[in-house]
Amino acid sequence: MPKMKSNSGALKRFKVKKNGSIKRGSAFRSHILTKKSPKRKRNLRGPQTVAAVDTARVKKMLNC
Repeated sequence: MPKMKSNSGALKRFKVKKNGSIKRGSAFRSHILTKKSPKRKRNLRGPQTVAAVDTARVKKMLNC
């Protein structure tokens, strides 16, 4: 039987951490930054984790 294919878009956006949680980037950080406050941009800077309700769906896309 052939191997299962991973979702290539998901591979580019998510990484699985050692504890099983999934790391993701922040949205709303790419353009139109002039109207956003420095505090808001600073909080968007670091890596985020996928919510617990979506973890199973993302792992299915990654074939984990």
